[in-house]
Amino acid sequence: MTLPRPPKAVVFDMDGLLLDTEIHYRASVISAAREWGLPIDERVYEGMLGQPWAGIAALFKRSWGTEFDADGFRVLWLEHFHALLEKDLRLKTGVVEMLDLLDTLGLPRAIATSSAHHQVEHHLAGFDLHRRFDAVVAQGDYARGKPAPDPYLVAAERLGVAPRDCLALEDSHNGIRSAHAAGMMAVMVPDLLAPTEEIEALCAFVAQDLTECMGFFAVVEVG
Repeated sequence: MTLPRPPKAVVFDMDGLLLDTEIHYRASVISAAREWGLPIDERVYEGMLGQPWAGIAALFKRSWGTEFDADGFRVLWLEHFHALLEKDLRLKTGVVEMLDLLDTLGLPRAIATSSAHHQVEHHLAGFDLHRRFDAVVAQGDYARGKPAPDPYLVAAERLGVAPRDCLALEDSHNGIRSAHAAGMMAVMVPDLLAPTEEIEALCAFVAQDLTECMGFFAVVEVG
């Protein structure tokens, strides 16, 4: 396993990459839509993946009408979502091992997410992971969300590493588009969606999980 260049930093997505939350986002939007008597299919919840709230709200209005109360629905949807999180929130395979390896190699790392800072803090608190990242880039830290490159460009700037020397790890199509547009080495670790031909062309690699991604660092020398 090789990349175009040895990574000097790693930027992680959060939902579906570090945390097994995307399955709960899908289940909660389906259950909330059913509570409101709304038609729901995979085009809605798959279109939400990797999107900031503005993009999700626009998707809801395209699906359920321009006058749809997206903000009101968001309240109900997040109630369903947080109820599921209280019962079952897990790390994805290889997260701790990957962070341990980056500690050993002395490589900086950041999170670039479409979620809000308070969500990042809440979700990572139970695993004591927040302290293990040098920077967290979330809603409010960039002008445009994924698939625009802004979140990843801000992450690279905060880490002090050129985007081309950063490895970006993503599970969503919009996340890969964002990381690639930023000029990073984009690697997809699929969660709910498999890569399409378009997405594969943007990826330096498609990995099964973060444990497999550790193989990228076999040739990196410590120090």
